[in-house]
Order: sequence, then structure tokens, then C-alpha cells
Amino acid sequence: MKRKLFRKVLVANRGEIAIRVMRACHELGISTVAVYSDADRQAIHTRYAGEAIHIGGAAPADSYLDLDRILKAARDSGAEAIHPGYGFLSERPAFPEACAAAGIAFIGPPASAMHLLGDKLGARELARRNGVPTTPGTGAIDDPALARRAALEIGLPVIIKPSGGGGGIGMKVVEKEEDLVPAIESAANAARSAFGDATVYLEKYVRSPRHVEIQVIGDQHGNVVHLGERECSIQRRHQKILEESPSPAVTPEIRRRMGDAAVAACQAAGYQNAGTVEFIFSEGEFYFLEVNARLQVEHPVTEYVTGIDLVKEQIKVAAGQRLSFEQDEVTFSGHAIEMRINAENPARNFMPNPRKIQRWVAPAGPGVRVDSGYGPGSEVPANYDSLVAKLIVHGADRAEAIARAQRALREFVLIGPATTIPYHRAILASPDFRSGRLTTNFIPEHPELLAEMARFEGEVSPMDYSAVDPRKVAAAVAAVAAMGQR
Repeated sequence: MKRKLFRKVLVANRGEIAIRVMRACHELGISTVAVYSDADRQAIHTRYAGEAIHIGGAAPADSYLDLDRILKAARDSGAEAIHPGYGFLSERPAFPEACAAAGIAFIGPPASAMHLLGDKLGARELARRNGVPTTPGTGAIDDPALARRAALEIGLPVIIKPSGGGGGIGMKVVEKEEDLVPAIESAANAARSAFGDATVYLEKYVRSPRHVEIQVIGDQHGNVVHLGERECSIQRRHQKILEESPSPAVTPEIRRRMGDAAVAACQAAGYQNAGTVEFIFSEGEFYFLEVNARLQVEHPVTEYVTGIDLVKEQIKVAAGQRLSFEQDEVTFSGHAIEMRINAENPARNFMPNPRKIQRWVAPAGPGVRVDSGYGPGSEVPANYDSLVAKLIVHGADRAEAIARAQRALREFVLIGPATTIPYHRAILASPDFRSGRLTTNFIPEHPELLAEMARFEGEVSPMDYSAVDPRKVAAAVAAVAAMGQR
């Protein structure tokens, strides 16, 4: 018998992902509860939800990272389930554990899978044992002499990685033997400060790699499927700013192999719900990187090319229902690109630029989607991630998707904070991007993008009606009226 869905879901997040989850809930007939901090009292997600509960101060530790307050809000509102979104508490095993203890469903993977996959060393070993290719590397390392010996055995260059974190924090590439010991100490200190865990390990550094990831989803009945790949090589400071699906470098055969590897790793971990298996991809070979045990920021490109609503599937499988499709029913159509519109200044090394949005007109038209938690008059707070909107486009092929993305970026009116809109226009105009020659070093290897960006910064969007001189509009209206009286 098909299990019933939840009556009410609390979304333990903010901004665009909170609204994205609430939209799926509303389409499924599920009531929604928002939580908000002092900084988000007037935020759109608090008004979009059926009810909203204040959970504390603007600092994340006082609100969105306070698990006790979130659980209290769920109990007080009568929510039967919690969706964590991404970031904040989404990948902390304590969250699903606390939900289970409180009798509240967690719309995400079980704590057991998070424990297995949250530690990068453990995840690498699990992947290796299940036949997933991994780069040559070490276990946890804290002895400089052993690290030096291991690095020479692996072969320089190597990359030093924290075991317990992400977002590129603490990662160091070492090209020379004499730089190894200070780099390990620096990486360990950064990991200790950011994650409370100084454990680091070494991997062979693959030069000029691509970052390709596989979307997976599993239910509570042992079914795990993949939904193809996303190309995520355009990054600044090891963090993605543009993603697309399918990857221009992945053939159907490689997609099958990568998908099978991702499913094998997740099945071995007892994975349920949505997740992403990330790979390094170079010269036709792929190597396991890590698993993101949550919904990814870039999930809309997968939704566009597969026609599958990932958030609805998340909710259904969390309620105990089976996946609504099997692996051989997953098909791919066209090409999708997502551009992260961040309140950042690319000319100042992508420095965050939180300010009030003075004017806002989102692009529209065929194949264009904008996910955002902001609008005209919204304050972009300094307390959180700089993401303001996700602009996603879909076309019949990559060429049409690029053309559609260029058109949509030209239409986008976002005045107030500096944003990555003109930088994205420069990326899309790049011959290397257009031909699909991508690596994770794309941005540092293309400094000319900043000069190209300057070409677009002064342009006025054709949709920015506020930039039109009202006197000219009045004169035009009067002239038309006079013609009608002749």
C-alpha cells in the first residue's frame, strides 16, 4: 500500500532553497513552516510559508545552526518532517539522529550514511572497496617524515586535504618537496579552525582536471538510481559558480560507468534520499572525490534534462514511498546551464558585497528559470552565503542553452550589490567555454575574463524600465495621443 505523504513540513533553511522546497510541498498539498533569524524577519521565504517561526539572532550559530531551536519550532508547529536544504546543518549526522529521537522524519539521508560518507578518508576507503576508482593517496597523516615519504612514493605534485570538511577550506597543492611540511601544518591548522578536526591526508594531484558529479537518489526499499552527470568545473576558490548538464566531455559509455560507480558507493553506505557523488575527471578517466549527502545547489540542471522533480522525490521517499521511476526509465533531453548570481565583486577576487537591492527584474521567456529568495527592496545580509539567485536555462542542445543564458543574463536587472552577472556573460563569451575546454583552473587561467566583464558592466538591461527618462516616455505618449486625434 502506498504510504501517505506528510501533512506539514518545516524547512530548516532560508533564501532560495527554502522557497524551492516550499513550492514542491505546496504542489503536493503539504503545509509549510519557515524558520527565520533576526536578519530574515522580512525575507521572502518567511512570507511564502504557511507559518513562520523566529529562531534567534542573525548569526548562524544563534539561529540556523541551533538544532534545539529548530526542533522546538517543529514540535510547536506540529511539523511531521524537516527538510534541511543545503549548508547549515544539512550534512551533520546529529540532525537526523535528533529528528529520529523526536519522532520527526528527516528529508535526507540517514545518520548512518552521513557518518560513513562525511569522513572523506572513510568514504574513499568505502569507494575503493566497492570497485570505485580512487586517486593514489594516504590515510590520515600527522608525521611530517611519513608525509614526505608518502608524497615521494605517490609522486609530486600532491594535494593535502582535510578529512572532515569541504568548500576547499584547508586544501593545499604542493609542487616541491621542501614545501610539503609547512603546507601540511597550514592545512591542519585551517582544518582545526574550520571543522574542529585537524586530520589531513594526501592525494595525487591531477593536473587540469574537470569536476564532474553524479546525481543519485535512493528510497527506503533498497532502490538507488542515478540521474546522470553535471559538469561543475567553473569554480572560484574551489567553489562552483556555473554548472551544466550533460558534461560536454562525458560520453554515454562514461556516463554509464560513472553512474554505476556512484550507485555502488551509495548502496554500500545504505544511502537513502538525494545525494551527489563527485569525481575528478581527466583524459577519459574518473576518480572518486567525495559524497555530498544532501540536495545540491545545482540540482535544477538535472531536473531540466531529466524532467524529474528531485525535491518531490525527496519528500516522497522520506515518507516511505518507493521511487517513482527505475534506472532504465531515466532519460535525458537537451542541455541545461545554471549560473550562480552572487552578491560579489569579481574584480576584487569575488569579495562579498551585501547591500540592499534597489531594482530587480528577473528574466523570463522560454526555457528560463530563476530560483531566488530576494526581490526589489530586499536586504542581502552579510551573515550568510552571498548567493542571491540561481539563473537556470534549458535548450535543445548546448549551443541553444548558451544563447539562452546570454539572453537571460542581458535581461536580468539587479541593481544594488555588485554581482557576478557581468562575469557570467564574460564566461559564456569565452571561446574555451563555448568549445567545452573546461578545467577546475578555468578562472585563474582566464584572467582576461575581468576585462571582458567590464564591457558588460555599463550596459542597461532592456528590461530596466526605471532607467528610462520619464520625460521622454511622457512626450512619446503625448505624441501618440495627438496622432489619434488627427
